[in-house]
Amino acid sequence: MKILSATKEIEIRFSEVDSMGIVWHGAYAKYFEDAREAFGKKYGIGYLDIKKNGYYAPLVNLDFSFKKPLTYGDKAIVEAIYEPCAAAKIKYKYNIFDLSQKIVIATGSSVQVFLNADYQLEWNTPEFFLKWKQKYNLL
Repeated sequence: MKILSATKEIEIRFSEVDSMGIVWHGAYAKYFEDAREAFGKKYGIGYLDIKKNGYYAPLVNLDFSFKKPLTYGDKAIVEAIYEPCAAAKIKYKYNIFDLSQKIVIATGSSVQVFLNADYQLEWNTPEFFLKWKQKYNLL
């Protein structure tokens, strides 16, 4: 099966570090979001694409595993990898690499579900998402 991924380069800003000078753990959610947005733009499955088709895709699970801290001024690459799933969900795995040392800083995963325009959970995979999967040979 084809592997779809996208990357986003980030530079750690002063506002993202805590009093110890390392990236505050909550900033990693934003980094994963940045990678999801890059993925959406690259493959035509971004939040606006989902909304245009009459759905929302909120996160229902977000997981992190920290390996090494990032500090102010560091540069990193965040990678989002689509994880195929038969259910009506969008799943990603993430890797964050330190740009200078090329080592893994953090890993993670997320799960999004589909809600219709009335904010009701969709148990069946929306037709537009099935077509998207077909386009990329993910069925």
